[in-house]
Amino acid sequence: MTETKVKRRRRNTAQAPQRTSNAQPNTAASATAPRRAAGRIVYQGEPGANSHIACRDQFPEMEAVGCATFEDALNSVRRGDTSCAMIPIENSVAGRVADVHHLLPDSGLQIIGEHFERISHQLLALPGARIDDLRTVHSHIQALGQCRQVIQSLGLEPVTQADTAGAARMIARAGDITQAAIASELAAEVHDLQIMRRDIQDASHNTTRFLVLAREPVSVPAGNGPVITTFVFRVRNVPAALYKALGGFATNGVNMTKLESYQLEGSFHATMFYADIEGHPDERRVQLALEELHFFSSKVTFLGTYPASPLRETLAEEANGRLNEAD
Repeated sequence: MTETKVKRRRRNTAQAPQRTSNAQPNTAASATAPRRAAGRIVYQGEPGANSHIACRDQFPEMEAVGCATFEDALNSVRRGDTSCAMIPIENSVAGRVADVHHLLPDSGLQIIGEHFERISHQLLALPGARIDDLRTVHSHIQALGQCRQVIQSLGLEPVTQADTAGAARMIARAGDITQAAIASELAAEVHDLQIMRRDIQDASHNTTRFLVLAREPVSVPAGNGPVITTFVFRVRNVPAALYKALGGFATNGVNMTKLESYQLEGSFHATMFYADIEGHPDERRVQLALEELHFFSSKVTFLGTYPASPLRETLAEEANGRLNEAD
């Protein structure tokens, strides 16, 4: 794994995540674990990537190191090279992040927290370049899709790159004033690029949710604030199995905030489901719902129970406001 380092610049504003269980719900009660005061946190990407920014915002006291792939990031934590990993799971505009759902169940790691990061895209170019000089714009395909209005208004040709920070590095090395990149303000600092246009994303609510993963679980006591429990499951091959497996959450008043399916083993018939619920496995209502889930499932793997980010409520209120305006 190739690792890269950049000094941390931002202060943390988010709640520190806590570690929890993987194979089964961790129901042991203990005090909330203290914030990690030292160590290294790994992310996928290059210096200046949005994942790098999330690491600095959530854990400013930790050394953030980048690597090429999600697999490399998870392996780094598993080997003990880093204390934890910051992995994107979904974006409010682009949807879920590909491959992550497949990797988490077999990673051997625990979800210890979540972090929401507002995504601000900047149009970057070489120092001295003018808007009229630009002909092409390079970035990750999702970033290009999230900035269509500016790209079209400037008449730029979009060129897909592996990631946003890598696109910034590429145009810095190319030395061509006709090339621009869509990346973060941090990427501009890292590669000495100028910001031609700020905050060019089409949607101001563009937010990415990250999961923080570590090797060892730390229990989160029930009744000590809102928590999220995450698990994956595969239903039995019986009629209406999914409907029956989920029925316990409805009848016991357990809110399921996320449910997604993904295929396994290259087959259209082997389907796993990824789910987030609001609640703790020690709560009676959650226990009853999970009993029903287990009865109608052939496999259930718990990935973690962890404190809900305080931003969840804010983001939900904003989303409801947008829906009301649309109506």
